[in-house]
Amino acid sequence: MAENLLINYASILVFMAVATFVALAAVALSFLLAKHRPDAQKNAPYECGFPPFGDARMKFDVRFYLIAILFIIFDLEIAFLFPWAIVLSEIGWLGFGSMMVFLGVLTVGFVYEWKKGALEWD
Repeated sequence: MAENLLINYASILVFMAVATFVALAAVALSFLLAKHRPDAQKNAPYECGFPPFGDARMKFDVRFYLIAILFIIFDLEIAFLFPWAIVLSEIGWLGFGSMMVFLGVLTVGFVYEWKKGALEWD
C-alpha cells in the first residue's frame, strides 16, 4: 500500500526535481556567462523610461488593497472551482450544495465591495 502511494507521487517529485535543477542551472549559467561590467549608467534607477520620482516608501491608496483583496477572492474561487467541476459527478448533491454556499459567500463579499465603491477608481 505504501509503495503504491509513493509511486503515485513519483511523477510530482521528478517534476519538482527537474524544475529545481533547471532554475538553479539558469541562475548559475547567467552568473558564470554574463559580463559583469557595472557603471554609473547601468546602476542608475530606472522607471518606465524616465528617472524615478517620489519616495519608494510612499503610502498606497487603500483602494489598491481592496483590488488586491478582490483578486484573492476570485483567485481562490477559480482554484476551488476547477477541481470541483471535475469531480462533480462523484460528490453528488452535497458537494454541489457546499460549493453553492461557498460561491454565495464570495458573491456576498463581492456585492459588499461593489456597494462600498471598491471598484470605482477616481
